[in-house]
Amino acid sequence: MSVIEIVAGVLLILASLVIILVVLVQESKEQGLTSAIGGGSNESFYGRNSGGTRDAKLSKFTKIAAVVFFIVTLAVNIISTIMN
Repeated sequence: MSVIEIVAGVLLILASLVIILVVLVQESKEQGLTSAIGGGSNESFYGRNSGGTRDAKLSKFTKIAAVVFFIVTLAVNIISTIMN
């Protein structure tokens, strides 16, 4: 194993832990059976303009961590293929 593979492995572990923790911290968007019966739409001012809320930031951070995880996974695969 080269140093690059070890560093990439550590990055993969960190990215996966970040994804797990951020997803666990986010609130559920489903309202359950109440939403299905009552049609619980989120058409208020706060529902449409929620770009700066905590949930929006967590969602953006989750997407960034998933992209990092995907790119590092591909890089590790390519590097290990080239070295062998």
